[in-house]
Amino acid sequence: MLNKEITIKTIYQKIQDNDLQDLHNREIVLKGFVRNNRCLGQVGFLSVNDGSCFLNAQVVYKVKDEKITSIRLGSTVIVKGRINLTIGGYQPFEIESEEVILVSQTNENYPLQKKKTSFDFLRTIPTLRMKTNTFNAVFRVRDSLSYNIHRYFHENGYVWIHTPIITANDCEGEGQTFQVVADSKHPEEYFNKDNVHLTVSGQLHVEPFALTYQRVYTFGPTFRAEKSNTTRHAAEFWMIEPEVAWCDMEGIMDIEEDFLKFVVREVRKECPQDFEFFYQRVDKDLKKRLDDFENKKFARVKYSDAINILKEAKKTHKFEVDDIEFGLDLGSEHERYLTEEVFKGPIFLTDYPKDIKAFYMKMNDDNKTVRGVDLLVPTIGELCGGSEREDSYDKLLGRMNELKMNIPAYEWYLDLRKNGSAPHSGFGLGFERMMMLLTGMTNIRDTLPYPRCYKDMLY
Repeated sequence: MLNKEITIKTIYQKIQDNDLQDLHNREIVLKGFVRNNRCLGQVGFLSVNDGSCFLNAQVVYKVKDEKITSIRLGSTVIVKGRINLTIGGYQPFEIESEEVILVSQTNENYPLQKKKTSFDFLRTIPTLRMKTNTFNAVFRVRDSLSYNIHRYFHENGYVWIHTPIITANDCEGEGQTFQVVADSKHPEEYFNKDNVHLTVSGQLHVEPFALTYQRVYTFGPTFRAEKSNTTRHAAEFWMIEPEVAWCDMEGIMDIEEDFLKFVVREVRKECPQDFEFFYQRVDKDLKKRLDDFENKKFARVKYSDAINILKEAKKTHKFEVDDIEFGLDLGSEHERYLTEEVFKGPIFLTDYPKDIKAFYMKMNDDNKTVRGVDLLVPTIGELCGGSEREDSYDKLLGRMNELKMNIPAYEWYLDLRKNGSAPHSGFGLGFERMMMLLTGMTNIRDTLPYPRCYKDMLY
C-alpha cells in the first residue's frame, strides 16, 4: 500500500519525470498552510503549501460546509483526498478533497493578505514573512546554497573546521568588534584577558589546520560592529573561508571561480521554481547576470590598472568620491562601475596597496603592494576577499611591528611561521552577499532569517 502522505514537491517531480503510474486517483494526506481560498458557485478551491517547494497544490472542495469556506489565509489544515491529474491544463494536478480539517485558524487581523506588502514591513513580523512568496523562495535557496557549499568542499577533499566564535584576536585589525564580558565589573577575570570579543573571521584559526590537512574551510557566524546602516552590511552574518596549503594567489583565484560557478549552477538546478519567481517578480535582469556568471571567464585586473581606468572615467562619469589616486580604498560605486560599465561581469582585482589591506597578506617584491585579491561582481561590488598569506616569520613580525599591533596577542599565530610553515592562500565569502547575487534581493536584511543590523530592532 502506498504511503498516503506525499509532498507537493514529490508530486510535481513525478509529473516532470512522467512517472505517473501511482499518482492518478491516489489517496493522499496533505498538511500545510492556506495561501488562498476562493469559491465559484458550488465549488471551492483551497491553495495549500506544505513547505516542500515553491508551488502550491490546489484542493477542490464542494461548498457545503461553512467551516471550509471561512478558512482564512495562513490557517493550517490537513487535507484528505485523491490526486486528479490534469496534464496539459493550467496546473498539472489538483486534489479532490474528501475531508478538510482546520487545525488552526488565523485571526481576522492576519497581516498577510493578497495585497503587496513591503519588505520593510515584513521585517516587523519575523514569524510570518517566510510564508510570503518572496521569502518562501529566498530561504529555500539559502538552504540549498548552504548544502552545495558543503558539498563542493567535501567532494574536493576539504576538511570542515569549526573555528571559535569567542576570540581575543581581531583578524581585520580594525577594532570594530562586539566585546564579550561575563561580568561588567570584572571583564578580564573569566578568560584572563582584557579584550575578548565575537569573531569577525575564522581565518586566523583555520590557517594552522591547512598546514596539516592541506585543504580546509570554516563556515560559521561572524560579527562586526561597524555602524553602517547600509543595504550591504549586517552585524551578524555568515562567512565561508577556505584555506589551501601550497597555493599561491593565482591558484586561489582558480579555486574561487570554480567553487562559485559550481554553487550557482547547482542551486539553480535544485530550485527552478524559486528562480522563475525571482526572474519574473524580483529582478528582470537576474537570469542574464547568473547565466553570465556561470559561463564567462572572470577577468583578472591589477588594482593599479583599475585606478587608471577610473581616472579616465572621471572625465565623463560623476563619482561621489572622485579623488581617485593610487591608495584609494575603492567604494561600492567604483567597484560597480568597473564590473557593470567596463568589464560587464565579475572581475578579480589584484595586487592592492599594502596600506589598505590586512597585515597577514604576502608582500610583493615592490614592497608597496600585496598578493591580495577581491572578487567584484555587478550590482553588489565586493563579494569575496582573499590573499596569499605571508609565510615568513620575520616578514610577518616586521609588518605587525610597522602597524604597531599588539604582538603578544598574536604570538600563537606567529608561532605557526616558526614550526613547519608553508606557502598557503585563502579567501572569505560573505554568505549573505552570495544570497543577494543569487536572488536579486537588494538589501542584505532580506537574505537573513532574523537580520541583526545597525539601528535595527531585535526580537
